[in-house]
Amino acid sequence: MTLLPRGLLWRTFLLVASLMAIAAVAWAAIFAHAEREPRARQMAQLVVSVVNLTRTALLTAQPDKRLELLIELSSLEGIRIYPAEEDDRVEPLPDQFAPVAQMVRDGLGPRTRLTLEHDGEAGFWVSFHVADGDEYWMMLPRERVERGFPLQWLGWGAAVLGLALAGAYLVMFRVARPLKGLSDAARGIGRGERPAPLAESGPAEIRTVTHAFNQMSQDLARLDEDRALILAGISHDLRTPLTRLRLAAEMSGDAGAREGMAADIEDMDKIIGQFLDFARDAQGEPAESTDLNAVVRHVIEPLQKRGAKISLKLGELPVCRLRPLGLLRLTGNLVGNALRYGSDDVVEVATRREADRLLLEVMDRGPGIPSAEAERLKRPFTRLEGARTDAGGAGLGLAIVERIARSHGGALDLLPREGGGLTARVTLPVVQA
Repeated sequence: MTLLPRGLLWRTFLLVASLMAIAAVAWAAIFAHAEREPRARQMAQLVVSVVNLTRTALLTAQPDKRLELLIELSSLEGIRIYPAEEDDRVEPLPDQFAPVAQMVRDGLGPRTRLTLEHDGEAGFWVSFHVADGDEYWMMLPRERVERGFPLQWLGWGAAVLGLALAGAYLVMFRVARPLKGLSDAARGIGRGERPAPLAESGPAEIRTVTHAFNQMSQDLARLDEDRALILAGISHDLRTPLTRLRLAAEMSGDAGAREGMAADIEDMDKIIGQFLDFARDAQGEPAESTDLNAVVRHVIEPLQKRGAKISLKLGELPVCRLRPLGLLRLTGNLVGNALRYGSDDVVEVATRREADRLLLEVMDRGPGIPSAEAERLKRPFTRLEGARTDAGGAGLGLAIVERIARSHGGALDLLPREGGGLTARVTLPVVQA
């Protein structure tokens, strides 16, 4: 499991957003570091200037006017002067003010003390000495020397970042949307569908890829049509000489030879039928409301009446949009294979629903198929050189089933059956009618 999204759009958007956020944080850190020393120097110069001016004013003022001067400084400038006492409670200055404290001491003298809290009262406190050696405390409002956080900058920065992220999303959306269309169309081709040509828009590279895909899709459709035409033509042309052979066999005087020829002709006719089934385009049949259980019964019941050992176990299924003729061929091929290659035991046919899937299973007690050969046997004209190849056939039965299942968006799985034999499982999506 991963917390990262799977899509190109959101992965790229998150990457761009992360890079932009890192760049913004780095820019803020660089700006703060570059501004720290000039800000500290400016603050120290302000404090030194205020202290020097205040000390000079006190020294030059008439003694009877000093109280009025202190009151005026307090009311107009917020500056208060207190004599230093031995029992003054002074909190240590935080480390962030260390550069300011050093610059203030350079301007006022090494005995200068600084604090942010004096006797429990908050402010920016600086000590200074007058000519007679007495020490005084001067308190400046902290807002004079401390700069508040510029909230409006944060708002503007957030707005700019939001606009940049929106632009990045739109850019990636224009790239990811045609790619998603390509992905959906490619999956459709994998299911045997013929998707409509994609719109060739967007960046030049995307237009080039889309044009190549459309050309490939057209070429595949043309090849598929040619293949179907060739198979249908060959099958049709073979039916005529087979009919003549069948008539000749019926006129033969040797009963044994006649029966052998008739059996061979029947096998050849079945092979031709498989060619025709494989040549049919499953996508050409429109989907309609179909009961899968009814399709299965339509195939199985005539076989049971002719004595075939088949048991039905049909679950409750919804009516879905399926291609009934294709499902008839699919079920007939699976059941025919089970009867032909299985043993004399009963062939079991079951249907059920699992979540959003319909399952059709045909189970026999024959020799089965090795797991390593299961995928290979789904290919056209492929047969297993083993116990299940003792009967005639063109090797198209499972290929037909696989093709019809894929045309519905489903799949065919050939699984070993518990206790021996084979389970041919067809999985179809539930598309409510």
